[in-house]
Amino acid sequence: MYSLRQYVHDDGPLILDGGLATELEAQGVHLQGDPLWSARLLHTDPQAIRDAHHRFIVSGADVITTATYQASVRGFIDHLNVSSDRARELLMSGVQLAKEAAERFVSESHSKERRPPLVAGSVGPYGAFLHNGSEYTGAYAEEMSVEDLKGWHRPQVECLAAAGVDLIAFETIPSIKEAEAVVELLKEFPNCDAWLSFSCKDGSHISDGSLFTDAVQVANTSTQLVYVGVNCCSPELVEPLLDSAGSLLSPHLSWVVYPNSGEEWDTREGWLTSEKRSASIPKFSHAWKKQGTALIGGCCRIRPTHIAELRRELKRGRTTAK
Repeated sequence: MYSLRQYVHDDGPLILDGGLATELEAQGVHLQGDPLWSARLLHTDPQAIRDAHHRFIVSGADVITTATYQASVRGFIDHLNVSSDRARELLMSGVQLAKEAAERFVSESHSKERRPPLVAGSVGPYGAFLHNGSEYTGAYAEEMSVEDLKGWHRPQVECLAAAGVDLIAFETIPSIKEAEAVVELLKEFPNCDAWLSFSCKDGSHISDGSLFTDAVQVANTSTQLVYVGVNCCSPELVEPLLDSAGSLLSPHLSWVVYPNSGEEWDTREGWLTSEKRSASIPKFSHAWKKQGTALIGGCCRIRPTHIAELRRELKRGRTTAK
């Protein structure tokens, strides 16, 4: 198992991938309304996932995230009618597909400037399983205990760790309580590094209304967390969020940032195209770098072309795509 701590950041931030589901949909896969979202393809079309990972890597991603954000043992049992053992195999296959894409890049690449890509095991919030948009409110946490949330996340983390993932990515976490749960759970996997990324409602609060500063303080309690930050928010919110808590970061923590395109999401109509474009991520990336961000990428609506642009912007014009 590699570690992000072993990666030297002497050439600026590492580049994270973009929206895996966005890329799959661009290739003709229908995901809207599916309770398993892109995780269904672990069962139905693993090659599509492998190819999407490869496109992000070739475009410049140093770190790719598995297609397991909306995956869970219970979800696979409920929606695929598979056994518990098969559900666990599917979760673990998400790591294998990403590793195969990384290995393909290494075998094909003639560039000495790129490190072998790392694989981050995506763990979405409990709200992603509920499939009702609550990962952007965190309302469910009010009715759950920290132990309940630990119990929910444990099977997913077990599978990703067993599959040899390079680190765990706790993503789009909307509440302080769920953050506390995953930080406590991480102690059960002492060989795993991780990052913790929050969904946020404005420039100072995460989705449940808690201050982002309080969320960062939760992250500070874990020595296994490498990064803490934000994802799937508008790029315009990132700088004020980081500013609000920059003085609170522990020495062992850096920022991770991967916002969406800034466009609006409608539960009935999907993404509403506007003048806000994903090109703003490369534009803002220099400010985030100055704030100490060590891992920058994109979330929903961010495609490999955008990641290539981001890498060119941050890596002083180097070309990476073949």
